[in-house]
Amino acid sequence: MKNSKGFSLLELLIVVAIILIIATIAIPSLLRSRQAANESAAVANLRTINTAQVTYLSSAAGKYGDLPDLIAAKLLDDTFTGTKAGYNYSVNLDATSSDYTIQAVPASANTGRYGYYSVPDAVVRYSTNASLAPAGQSGRSVQ
Repeated sequence: MKNSKGFSLLELLIVVAIILIIATIAIPSLLRSRQAANESAAVANLRTINTAQVTYLSSAAGKYGDLPDLIAAKLLDDTFTGTKAGYNYSVNLDATSSDYTIQAVPASANTGRYGYYSVPDAVVRYSTNASLAPAGQSGRSVQ
C-alpha cells in the first residue's frame, strides 16, 4: 500500500476551477457596485461644488469662480483638479462669470456609466450627451 501525503494534481485542478467560477460571478458584481458608489460620489461632489460657488459668489463681487478660484479660496480641496472617485470635474464660466456649468464626466467606462452636470439652480442633472445618460433621461434631474 502506497502512503502518499498531499493533494493530487486532479484535486488541485478542481479547486482552481471552483475558485475561477466564483471569481467570474463575483467580479462583475463588484465592478457594478464600484460604479454605483462612484456615481453617488459624483452627485454629492457636484452639490459640494454648487455650495462652494454660492459661498464664493458672496465674497467675489457677485461673480462665480472656476475650480482653481474655488480651491484658492479654500472652499474646495485640490483633489478636484484630478480624478476624484472615478470622475473628472470641470467648471465652465460664461464671459462675465455670472453663469457657470459644472460637469462630472467618468474617467473611464469602468468608473461610471453616467455623466452629470449642474448650473446655478443647483439641480444635478444627467449629461446632455445621450451616451452619458440613461435612455430617455438626457438633461433630466437626478432623482
